[in-house]
Amino acid sequence: MEEIRDVVLEYVIEEYLEDEDEEISYETPLISGGIVDSFSMVSLKRFLEARYNISIPDEKASPEAFDTINSITALVKEITS
Repeated sequence: MEEIRDVVLEYVIEEYLEDEDEEISYETPLISGGIVDSFSMVSLKRFLEARYNISIPDEKASPEAFDTINSITALVKEITS
């Protein structure tokens, strides 16, 4: 689980943070905090599907499921289990 969290965290930092000094944690609100918007959520979903060779059903790809690194990790773990 640690590896997934770290991969997702690194992706979010590289793709969505504009300020190199800005820090986020595994519990930082991504969507409700304005870091990830709905368009970015779609690209994050596609990244996860490609990286882990999974298909995330649209009904599971909710803003709540994508709001923190930990919730995204839990979703990926649920689908890969």
